[in-house]
Amino acid sequence: MNKKYEIDMTQGALIPKIFLFALPLMASSMLQLVFNAADTIVVGRFAGATALAAVGATGALINLLINLFLGLSIGTNVLMARYYGSKDDEKMSLVAHTSVAISVLVGIFLAILGFFVSRPVLTIMGTPNDCLDQAVLYMRIYFVAMPVVCLYNFGSSILRAVGDTRRPLRYLAIAGVLNVGLNLIFVICFGLGVAGVALATGISQCLSAFLVVRCLMRAEEGYRVELGKLKIDKAEAAQIFRIGIPAGVQGMLFSISNILIQSSINSFGSIAVAGNTAATNVEFFVYFSMNAFSQAALSFSSQNYGAGIYKRVNKVLLDCQLLSAAFGVGLGLLALYFAGVLLGLYTEDPEVIQYGILRLSVILPIYLTCGMMDIISNQLRAVGFSLTPVVICVVGVCGIRILWLYTVFASNRELTTLYWSYPVSWIITLLAEFAVYVHFMIKLNSKLKAKENVA
Repeated sequence: MNKKYEIDMTQGALIPKIFLFALPLMASSMLQLVFNAADTIVVGRFAGATALAAVGATGALINLLINLFLGLSIGTNVLMARYYGSKDDEKMSLVAHTSVAISVLVGIFLAILGFFVSRPVLTIMGTPNDCLDQAVLYMRIYFVAMPVVCLYNFGSSILRAVGDTRRPLRYLAIAGVLNVGLNLIFVICFGLGVAGVALATGISQCLSAFLVVRCLMRAEEGYRVELGKLKIDKAEAAQIFRIGIPAGVQGMLFSISNILIQSSINSFGSIAVAGNTAATNVEFFVYFSMNAFSQAALSFSSQNYGAGIYKRVNKVLLDCQLLSAAFGVGLGLLALYFAGVLLGLYTEDPEVIQYGILRLSVILPIYLTCGMMDIISNQLRAVGFSLTPVVICVVGVCGIRILWLYTVFASNRELTTLYWSYPVSWIITLLAEFAVYVHFMIKLNSKLKAKENVA
């Protein structure tokens, strides 16, 4: 395997390389969303609004259970990028084999956990009775595939760390086509409903994981994976956990606040839940366009940090923020303008569509702040401050949203009031993260100058 898929992020103009990295990643996310949308569209149109609500009601809980452990893949990304930037093949190999081994163990644990906690937690969340059984069924089947989901995510993190976002796109496209085909067969032909969608997703994820692992096994560079060498290196695992667990906790805390919000949405009935589900799927297209630049910031900053080029880290931040904001504003306004048409792809129910438009009208105009917030979080992780974004997000996102639920929303129980908890929390958190980032970068640059003076 040659190096045509890799990117040396420590040299040359940044913006062309950021685009080269981010556009395939963006396309991968969009493609994944298209396939997920196909799941939702097939369920909504051929299994009804109740089935659509059942799938949507599981989202926050699924994210809660997997975010903590998939956050570990961020630790893999950061370490691999650092060692790639410092040209340390031995360390790259240790990280690759340790990460694959961890992913399998984490996946097995999640499969068992998700299967047994699905019904009691969905019940506690107040999932409407008319869709509870279907939601439980969907979630249990979904979690059976967790080992391959984790394997794909950790493997993709290794490839992203060295600049390779094109092959994961290719693998995702292949698996996605299979997913759509199986959806049509299982749901329309066999009438399996939410179970058919979950089965199609799990089978396609097996294929994507296989393709990523095969790619790593055929690599000629330091990140090559050999099955006979799979083991957990204690030193590298400790670093992966040190960086990844705070990232996972942050994602988990986001999910906790979202579960509370989802529980409040559930109180408005299954039609409101269905509208929220459809709108969330539309939002994700905008979010993942911005998230591609957040992932770029993580990998580019980690490589340059590993190479000791701190000034270039600041340039990465600026370029990624500008690009993320441009995509967030452009796609957000476009999605808002065509909101009725886009939501109509998921359902023909006019009441569901109106509920979806309500959410989009609040979220999309200010969505760029969410992307900017994610970029600074990843910048802080890349330069070694993995715990800081968690602390800020506990207060700025989770704290504000929970406070909002029990004060502002409690005094005015309207969906619009509830949805405003998102942009308010993003803005407050973004301002706090920026102030902290400036403080830490001043400290890093001071250390660099001190080293130069000693030399």
